[in-house]
Amino acid sequence: MIEGVSGYFERTGETTFRATDHVGGAWRLDEQHIAPALGLLAHVVELDRDRRGRGDLVVARLSFDILGTVPVAEVETSVSVLRPGRTIELVEATLVHAARRAVVLRAWLMAPGDTAALAGTPLPPIPGPDETEPWDATTVWDGGFIASAQVRRTLVEPGRGHFWVTTDVPLVAAEPVSAFARAVGLLDIANGMVVRADPRQVAFPNVDLTVHFFRQPAGLWLGFDTSVSFGPHGLGLTSTVLHDEQGPVGTMAQLLTVRP
Repeated sequence: MIEGVSGYFERTGETTFRATDHVGGAWRLDEQHIAPALGLLAHVVELDRDRRGRGDLVVARLSFDILGTVPVAEVETSVSVLRPGRTIELVEATLVHAARRAVVLRAWLMAPGDTAALAGTPLPPIPGPDETEPWDATTVWDGGFIASAQVRRTLVEPGRGHFWVTTDVPLVAAEPVSAFARAVGLLDIANGMVVRADPRQVAFPNVDLTVHFFRQPAGLWLGFDTSVSFGPHGLGLTSTVLHDEQGPVGTMAQLLTVRP
């Protein structure tokens, strides 16, 4: 951990948070790696849900639109309910810096039920974190966020592989955060762990991130079975099956703008 810093964010008010040096990078050190900010929005959605007495609902889908870069500075958050319902809700959360919206999240919240007798998936498992070799991601990426992550990776080829990620850094300093929001704060790392091209020669930031869960992830490690595709006209896609140590939990996609 970086000396004197206890989390990715520090709360400064009812709806405001200050980013710390842990969120720096990956494309520029003075800009936030967007991963912790996505976790922060998931956190405020859960806080709003619980304040409204809807703790019976679970977050089933998160769709983030990344509208621009965010400096390592204070941000403001807000949450509104777009579609209230007894068993299904659609909520929207925003992250703002200097009066400019930087990230917009739309999340479906759903009432859980007992479907244990039907549970199953054809998605294949991946070797667990204990079966995967440690990998130093700072050999590819700079910045405080990548430095804060512990990564274990098997690279099949450029643009294809599986890996596990965890971190000792809290999402918000001195504030309880769910295991779910903590996991969401790691999701956006996927685009940089099995790169197709050297990021010092080709930029390929994602403009969105959408994840669907059929099971809530559990445990400290989050697993990624990831493929990166570049098309011939400047578009790319990072596709991931997400795992915990019990198996697959959902799928995720990130749309890329590829800029040689």
